[in-house]
Amino acid sequence: MRRALILAGLLLLVAGVAWPWLTRGNWWRWIGHLPGDIHIEREGFSFHFPLVTCLLASALFTMVAWLLRR
Repeated sequence: MRRALILAGLLLLVAGVAWPWLTRGNWWRWIGHLPGDIHIEREGFSFHFPLVTCLLASALFTMVAWLLRR
């Protein structure tokens, strides 16, 4: 568990340092706008739930956790 927390902290640190370079292009703008994400707009009301994005992120994090356990 200690090793996983240290690795997660290091990854967050690297992502934080690299953030200015990561956000320069438009390559990440599809996150939250995948087919299957729920977006409802009505007069005076807007609702957005990125269902498919959440499922994809969950699968990715599960795979990483499974690989770290091995």
